[in-house]
Amino acid sequence: MTRLESKQVVIVRSGDLRPSANLDCWPMQETMEKKLDEALAKFGWTSWKAYDFNSDKGHGFVDYQYVGMEMFRKINKDAYLIVAISTWQYSHHVLAGLLSHRGPILIVANWDGTYPGLVGALNLTGSLTKAEKAYSFLWSVDFEDTFFLQRLEKWLTGEAIKHDYSHVSAFTDVGLSVKDKGLASSFAEKLLEEKVIFGVFDEGCMGMFNAIVPDALIHCLGIYKERLSQSTLYAKMLEITDVEANAVLDWMLNKGMRFDWGDDPINQLTKEQTLIQCKMYIAALRLADEFGCAAIGIQYQQGLKELTPASDLVEGLLNNTDRPPVKNAEGKILYEGEALPHFNEVDECAGIDGYITYHLWRELGLNGDNTLHDIRYGEYIEVDGREEFVWVFLISGAAPASHFIDGYKGADSIRQPPMFFKKGGGTLRGVSRPGKIVWSRVYIENNELHCDIGTGKVVELSKEETERRWKLTNPEWPIMHAVLDNVSRNQMMAKHKANHIQVVYVDGDYDVERAARIKAATFDKLGVKVNFCGV
Repeated sequence: MTRLESKQVVIVRSGDLRPSANLDCWPMQETMEKKLDEALAKFGWTSWKAYDFNSDKGHGFVDYQYVGMEMFRKINKDAYLIVAISTWQYSHHVLAGLLSHRGPILIVANWDGTYPGLVGALNLTGSLTKAEKAYSFLWSVDFEDTFFLQRLEKWLTGEAIKHDYSHVSAFTDVGLSVKDKGLASSFAEKLLEEKVIFGVFDEGCMGMFNAIVPDALIHCLGIYKERLSQSTLYAKMLEITDVEANAVLDWMLNKGMRFDWGDDPINQLTKEQTLIQCKMYIAALRLADEFGCAAIGIQYQQGLKELTPASDLVEGLLNNTDRPPVKNAEGKILYEGEALPHFNEVDECAGIDGYITYHLWRELGLNGDNTLHDIRYGEYIEVDGREEFVWVFLISGAAPASHFIDGYKGADSIRQPPMFFKKGGGTLRGVSRPGKIVWSRVYIENNELHCDIGTGKVVELSKEETERRWKLTNPEWPIMHAVLDNVSRNQMMAKHKANHIQVVYVDGDYDVERAARIKAATFDKLGVKVNFCGV
């Protein structure tokens, strides 16, 4: 076990599992750690990096779970410990060591959209919350701002960092009409009585411990898992004919969707890759029908990404009520007139939310198409003459076309980054249309299901500003410019217990707060602890 000097903090670097991602992101991590060291020096502290730069790998990230366990054996369990996050990281790489650590733990994220550091940090804090492990959490653009430095100083003196939760209140159904209470109750009672199945294509994705809901908790909602294998999905894809795949593609082309095809399969999207994605779409629907699934989640990471193009186009199509028809062997159209809610990256918390929201909204006479997004980035910007904090919600392709300006006509498919997706495949990309939204997140705390719910709006920014934000993040992915009602940037970061956020539109004259309250009442009737945020 390494002996630390007085006033020396241990810095841990949790990284990706994918070598190409770690290589590309390492310079950003070095920059962040330099600024963090400068901040520590202001208070007379130094740092010791628990995992050395590996010249063979070309980076200094912990990139496997066993590597994380070996690293933590060298760390004094009572040391002050900072997990410095500037990119996506697999939380399980460091989870075992953090859970047995006795000293103060601080998660620190850099506020930068280039790589998903904020996303990775929120995943780790959500995972630690689920694991009932105490931690503190901070974020900063340059590690020189007062918000960061004041709280860092307190943490270094042994205080746990406390954030402003004044925007949070426990849900009560006071003020909800008898009609709306009855609607929520009947929906919840029907789900508990009739029960539904979620198809889980390989549980657990990219270290997202927070995204796995234990069976005992999910069963209390009337939801049961059918554990399926991604290899089964791949095998089913091999049965799909080219004629069937072309029919799906033609449907999208007839809707006005565009595809950024080229001839280089290594760096460009090819038509062949898109047709393979169409086969995955058909295979997913047929397997869901075979096993009686009401919603599905495809992991699409380790294993499947080495075999076939990305699943993102498939996921966006499934989440849209208006989508290419698919028939079973008997000629019946599967899930006709409905979306098949898909929970991206097998995030089961998002699956619970997505399924309930979709069908509840239909009961309300609203379009229930919904999706999760990464909480990727955000900046203050002037909107309609007023300065607003506008979030960049971004996901790799699972957003439905009904969320986009001009729907399918406003959608295109661009190749997923070769850094992550060697087999290629395109996304379902678009710019989310302006409108009212309800946002939410289901998560686990104290071995109970919780749900935070709030309202907001999607704003339309200039083409130039949208392009700038895309270039800061991932220009291949669908984007939403979101403003949350009465929830500041720091309040959102402090309270949100996941890397993902669920969003659904409330169109027309329907009151957005009423919709949010009916949704909250439904979760409450199901036994979920509900918080209103900002409402």
